[in-house]
Amino acid sequence: MKILNWLLVIAGISGLIGVRVLEDHIFYDPFLHYFHEADKNMAFPEFEWGELIVNYLFRFIVNLFFSCVVIHFWFKNRKWTAQGAVLMLIIFGITFPIYVYCIYTQFEVGYLFSFYMRRFVIQPLILLLIIPMFYYRRYTSENDI
Repeated sequence: MKILNWLLVIAGISGLIGVRVLEDHIFYDPFLHYFHEADKNMAFPEFEWGELIVNYLFRFIVNLFFSCVVIHFWFKNRKWTAQGAVLMLIIFGITFPIYVYCIYTQFEVGYLFSFYMRRFVIQPLILLLIIPMFYYRRYTSENDI
């Protein structure tokens, strides 16, 4: 049973990697090339608001699914999986409107700030904080610190 759990964790991580590798084929995001070039003087890309918002939401949902698979089969705790999902939803709920505002103002708030807000929107960075947090939580509950 332990091997199956680790295979499912690896499948979840592979899913997250797959989303990243295939992002330009799966999702509509005209800012991929814009930020990939790292040229602040590049022309602001033309885009369709509705399609952009739907694709960012879809990408978040896909990343959330694979992140929850990783958390669930790593720690084997449904409560923690739900808590991880809620934390990811909260972070997305904070960063997504900020990033949309950055797009609306054509990154007038700052190119680098917009770049990092975008990272929180399109990448499951919060997972890198949740896993150590749950490890610490498990350690403290086992050792009653």
